Amino acid sequence: MMPSTVSPYRWWILLGLWASAVMEVLDTTIVNVSLPQMAGNLNATTQEIAWVATGYILSNVVVLPMTAFLAGRFGRRNYLIASIVLFIVASFFCGTSTTLGQMILFRILQGAGGAALLSTAQATLREIFPPQEQGLVQAIFLIGIVVAPTVGPTLGGWITDNYNWNWIFYINIPLGLLALLPVTAFLEDSPFGRGKRPADWLGIGLLTVGLGCLQYVLEEGNKDDWFQSELIVKLTAIGTIALVALVFWQLSPKNTAPVVDFKVLQNQQLRATLVLFLVLGFGLYGGIFLYPLFTQLVLGLTPTASGLSLMPGGFATMVSALICGRLQGKADPRVLIWIGMILFCFSMWNLGHLSTLIGTDSLTFTLIIRGFGLGFLFTPINQIAFSVLKPQEVQQAAGLISLTRQLGGSLGIAILGTYLTNQTRFHQAMLSESLHAGNAALAERQSALAANLVAHGMSPVLAKGAALGGIARQVGLQAQTMGFNDGFFLILLSFAAAAPIVLRFKRPVPAQTGRGGGGGGH
Repeated sequence: MMPSTVSPYRWWILLGLWASAVMEVLDTTIVNVSLPQMAGNLNATTQEIAWVATGYILSNVVVLPMTAFLAGRFGRRNYLIASIVLFIVASFFCGTSTTLGQMILFRILQGAGGAALLSTAQATLREIFPPQEQGLVQAIFLIGIVVAPTVGPTLGGWITDNYNWNWIFYINIPLGLLALLPVTAFLEDSPFGRGKRPADWLGIGLLTVGLGCLQYVLEEGNKDDWFQSELIVKLTAIGTIALVALVFWQLSPKNTAPVVDFKVLQNQQLRATLVLFLVLGFGLYGGIFLYPLFTQLVLGLTPTASGLSLMPGGFATMVSALICGRLQGKADPRVLIWIGMILFCFSMWNLGHLSTLIGTDSLTFTLIIRGFGLGFLFTPINQIAFSVLKPQEVQQAAGLISLTRQLGGSLGIAILGTYLTNQTRFHQAMLSESLHAGNAALAERQSALAANLVAHGMSPVLAKGAALGGIARQVGLQAQTMGFNDGFFLILLSFAAAAPIVLRFKRPVPAQTGRGGGGGGH
């Protein structure tokens, strides 16, 4: 008979784990708007200061698939407490850093500590809550994970504008204490996966090299012109070889204690959901990457105003996630996923038809639709992902799903960044073909603008040149807008390509939605 893992203090533990997850996800985006001020204070170049973000994600991605091993070796409670403490301490020292080297070191430690705050935390929730409460609990937890990346840039901009960049790290201290107290006071160790496991040092080494190289390529490839860079080519080769070797070693009968248990991937339903989580990460982080750039570069919004315009979509995600949570066990999760797919794709279709004159009301409506779609996607996919897993498989699956989401986000930013640049150049070249002396429409437009400038006191000679320059700037903005449209359409196409996967899902039966079918993080 399975031991009972339901905790009488489960709602207090949920508060702590929710705070820890929000703290971790927030730190993936909150620093970005503060990097320019940080670079000035730390005497760093633009390329050097980017390592403040890159170092965090690198260590986070490397540790994520190891969370099941670490929780089993040291005990889930001990591992969670140590991770929260490490995150708090690293945050404090990030805030007090006076050199770039110090900052990068403590950001790496932060990322390593943050890995458990998603996967181990959510696997824990699957054990300590009974089946009938899982829908609401997972919805609450996922709200923090999905909404935090949206809030991060806005909060980071506000803190930087009103205080200074150090406080984007210091705010983790009260959040961390809020997480630490209930976890320390009430959480007990899991009865699953206990026992000291030998360390798979070869597996850890291959995993670190493979994922570290892959993540570096995704983070820095666009800046270094991808495979035009010798370093990117070498790291891609090394990372690929290391990851292939890792898979063979983890599945080898000689390896009695693999650091990553790939046998959990024998579950066809889990494999299918991993693909969806990869696409969700691509769409979530890719959209958050494109949208602020468009509003700031094309519409001229400030970073704070751009971030605030994302907030209605965040509230929509909260509402739809809670609706899905309440419907767990009552509605077919596959139907909810289709609703989410339709809403999200509709929002990407709208964002694929942007113009330089679009109003904020139209954008807000589209972002609300997008937010509703995300809530209808993450919660039921999370339910299906773990509906047929054994309790001892939950932690490993949680780590793999968190890793997949993170890699999807990195892929989204890398691919969309390159695609945006290339498409903008393409549209710029196409539009510029019409800017020649024999174009009657151009001459008429230039004359009208020049006449207006002359009427305001400019000399005719200067007015003619200024008018042509103004037209060229408008062409540049139009080309940028068309590039953004193409980027949002690429997100739409990725979701459309992944949609048939939903047809392979089986509806979870009530007996499968409890702790044995627990969920792993998103």
